[in-house]
Amino acid sequence: MTQANLGDLLKNVTRMRKDMDKVQESLKTRYVEARSGGDMVEVTLNGRQELVKIKLNPKLFASGESGKPDAALIEDLIVAAIGLGTEKSKALMRQEMEKVTGDQGLGGMFPGLFG
Repeated sequence: MTQANLGDLLKNVTRMRKDMDKVQESLKTRYVEARSGGDMVEVTLNGRQELVKIKLNPKLFASGESGKPDAALIEDLIVAAIGLGTEKSKALMRQEMEKVTGDQGLGGMFPGLFG
């Protein structure tokens, strides 16, 4: 590789890094929603896999057979919704990063960077 080619490569990497930083910043304000339990639990995450909102349907707190809400069911539905939301958020991040990398499969070069 010639020095000129190396210089071009470094410029491209620097540009790509700046573009990726912009995408990371924009993902803070991009949101995905996920639901579980027939829409009894709804969560919102941003594009950086940060949980920003949980909405629980009041029907979840109706008395069960014991006269109390089923805490284990509520917990499971929350976990399920967060899991789905995280997958959607990761997919959004991958999609946006692929726009920067030109879908060149660079995710393998930067483990953990693309979700």
